[in-house]
Amino acid sequence: MEKKPAIVARRLTELREGICISQARLAAIFDIDQPAVFRYENAQSFPPYGVLMQYAEFFNVSLDYIFGRTDQPQGMFYEHPPRLSESDENLAAFMEMCFDPKSSANAKLKEAVLQIMKEQKQENPE
Repeated sequence: MEKKPAIVARRLTELREGICISQARLAAIFDIDQPAVFRYENAQSFPPYGVLMQYAEFFNVSLDYIFGRTDQPQGMFYEHPPRLSESDENLAAFMEMCFDPKSSANAKLKEAVLQIMKEQKQENPE
């Protein structure tokens, strides 16, 4: 199994070479040093979070792809949404946090969310 730094280095290189730009040009776009790009692409150092985000945004790929968690540039899709029940205390706390109690629409918004959850539950029974 390929180690994560090697996967990341390979993906960064493939992304850059895929659009035929030099390390120097990419470094200028990202406002970093060209030797840093060289080190990232050769797994001599691991790029910081901010640089990884720049790659993801610039090349329009997910961090899942850069990290080798998937071969799909858009990232992983999850088939199983979280299951919540109306009586879940965490859900109640979340809804209170999301909706302004001073708003006249507060009760209607909560009701709409609960209705959506009921419909979702009917469509996908456990």
